[in-house]
Amino acid sequence: MVEGLNGEVIGIEVKLSAHIDDRHVKHLKWFRGQLGDRVADLVVIYSGKEAYRRAYGIAVIPLALLGA
Repeated sequence: MVEGLNGEVIGIEVKLSAHIDDRHVKHLKWFRGQLGDRVADLVVIYSGKEAYRRAYGIAVIPLALLGA
């Protein structure tokens, strides 16, 4: 979790998987359920090759895009 000055938070989870499915994002969905409107974004960083958004607006970002 990253928290900004205005109290908004970003939930970030890192997975070693090359594919992301519903079981990989269940904790992020729980996180949003707990914090509600404070959540600005949810992100999964993974070992795959494509960046996209899943249902519920969860961003899926390859680690390689972050310069690693």
